[in-house]
Amino acid sequence: MAIMHRDSLEELAHWEPFRGVERLQQEMNRLFDRFLPNGNGEMRSLAFIPSAEMEETDDHIYLKLEVPGLEAKDLDVHVTESSVIVKGERRSESKKEEKGIVRSEFHYGKFERRISLPAHVQTTNVQAECKNGMLHLTLPKVESEQHKAVKVNLS
Repeated sequence: MAIMHRDSLEELAHWEPFRGVERLQQEMNRLFDRFLPNGNGEMRSLAFIPSAEMEETDDHIYLKLEVPGLEAKDLDVHVTESSVIVKGERRSESKKEEKGIVRSEFHYGKFERRISLPAHVQTTNVQAECKNGMLHLTLPKVESEQHKAVKVNLS
């Protein structure tokens, strides 16, 4: 039989089962504060990865990438037969003065996004446009990929 000391009994009496949950919640809040948009609508995360949207038709693949605050000169785009690689460097600065207090934030960093394509494309006929923070790529498919249909024999 174990003998409990008076100090051990006091610890048991004051045990708070949700203290660990409260600490976990505080850590989660700090994590969300780091990665959710700040008051300027910008992400606080140190890493920047452009969002992408792809549409495929019989003849083309259309790719849009969101690159806010970047211009064509800030981007390096490479197209292979089966992928698109977009590299760049983001330099974002914001300065806000309110009630005599100056708040200044800087976000710098290089990024790279590699996107695999669902079909092979003609790398020599790619069209690109960067306007209003959006990069639009028109990627014509290789002719052998266009209208690709297979006849299936049923037995």
